[in-house]
Amino acid sequence: MIYNNHPKWEEQEDVDTLTEEDTPHVIVLHNDEVNTFDFVIDCLIEICDHTPEQAEQCTFLVHYKGKCEVKTGAKEELIPINNALLKRGLSSEIV
Repeated sequence: MIYNNHPKWEEQEDVDTLTEEDTPHVIVLHNDEVNTFDFVIDCLIEICDHTPEQAEQCTFLVHYKGKCEVKTGAKEELIPINNALLKRGLSSEIV
């Protein structure tokens, strides 16, 4: 008598579901031709927890390129940060 020793395979399909919470959002800071470099740097350090070097680089990018992504995260986490930037008179948005 011959026995079939092959395991019985069941195929399963893995499906990844992208949810709103999984999608990272960013705060984009725009050049406004009003605020000084030092003011923007101070705001990024205080509000976005940037290092001085990171804040300076972002400020130069905003000045020369017109905009820069300054913070990434969940939308719920970014809303109060963006609101704080706006209250300081900076031009920013969450995308």
